[in-house]
Amino acid sequence: MNKLEEKKQDAEVLAYKLIRLHPFWYSFIKYCEAIKNGEIERLKIQDGLPMLAEEVKKKIKFVKKE
Repeated sequence: MNKLEEKKQDAEVLAYKLIRLHPFWYSFIKYCEAIKNGEIERLKIQDGLPMLAEEVKKKIKFVKKE
């Protein structure tokens, strides 16, 4: 990799680190991490931001034990 490619890659990594995330998106992402598995239905987006999910479900998988 030459110097120019290295500089470009460093700039891309720096830009990634400096991304700004609205608190609503941050809350939504943290909520998604907390539920681990499930579904979010009817997600309302207003002005590009998540506002509410009307219904939240979790899937439960029943596995036959041998």
